[in-house]
Amino acid sequence: MRSDLTTARIVEHIAELQDKSGLFPSVRSNPTVFYRRLDTNVFFTAITVFTLQQLRASVSVESQQLIDQISLRAIEAYTLFRNKDGLKTYNFWPTRPSQHFSNGYIFRHFDHFRIPDDIDDTAMVYLTTDPSVDDLRWLKVKLSQHANTVQRTIQNTYPDYKGLQAYSTWFGKNMGIDFDACALSNMLYCMYQYDLPRNQHDIDSLTYIRSIVETGRYVTDPFQCAPHYARTSLIIYHVSRLVAAFSIPELTSIRTRLITDAQHELTKSTNRVEQIVLAIALLRLGEVPPTIDVNLIERDFDSFHFFIAGLLTAYEQPWLRQFASRSLMQMRWQCEAHNWALVAEYLVLMKAPPYPISV
Repeated sequence: MRSDLTTARIVEHIAELQDKSGLFPSVRSNPTVFYRRLDTNVFFTAITVFTLQQLRASVSVESQQLIDQISLRAIEAYTLFRNKDGLKTYNFWPTRPSQHFSNGYIFRHFDHFRIPDDIDDTAMVYLTTDPSVDDLRWLKVKLSQHANTVQRTIQNTYPDYKGLQAYSTWFGKNMGIDFDACALSNMLYCMYQYDLPRNQHDIDSLTYIRSIVETGRYVTDPFQCAPHYARTSLIIYHVSRLVAAFSIPELTSIRTRLITDAQHELTKSTNRVEQIVLAIALLRLGEVPPTIDVNLIERDFDSFHFFIAGLLTAYEQPWLRQFASRSLMQMRWQCEAHNWALVAEYLVLMKAPPYPISV
């Protein structure tokens, strides 16, 4: 893309990247073993649409129309990822038939690698569509049925979190309980966006998020705190978005820590997309970050990933889990359209007045 970037041009380019099915292409890779495949998933399409929809009020009429068109095309594709039995939860990959590890040669042949529906994709689909009151009530019940301690107890977390009745990442009844601060932030965003009644599961999910920030665990061990994102910068981005968007008393105490850590991480990062992620968090929290040069930023796309899948993350056996954080055991996901959406988000927030602060 040209060096004279504008938000309007970025939105146009994102529209050009959307394929005929309504999805945005993404890639999964493991550089350690020289693995790279195109990947068909709903995640990057939904989070790209969510980001664009959040920017809609701040862009030109022409860009607004493009965002609406992008959203409509994406929503039509969501049905491919709906629960295989017709329930209103969503899977990372197409479900009927299952296309887990799409376009691959090995993993797609083994049911062992087929994952259940999850709260991350489900939250983003609900946030970018117009769910009915009945659907939202149903989702609330469904979430509670799979929360920690209801049927199973989480094994792969710090001992002081095992009793929290927080939401699990997964809806699958045979899948181990999993806490991920970014996924929790997205689902809690959904809960607050639609003003659903709070319960103990919401309270404990907020407790988890607050604690990993207050204790600094999300800095010293981001993989343990958010195994599907696994970087402090991404946790800061997600949690800050939630903190800035809603008045949540349980999270008020971590605002200062988020700002301090975002500023520190910004001084360490060498990738400009990651710098933008941290700058966005600071802007949302009412701070003014250093200006980041976005000219030819696509040169940094290949070295940035927004999401990972640990091939051993789901295992509860400690001897296997200890290898889960190693790069050899992880797939990394990248999406050009979403990277550009992050750039657009940064440009819009940098031009806007100080972001409103929730107290």
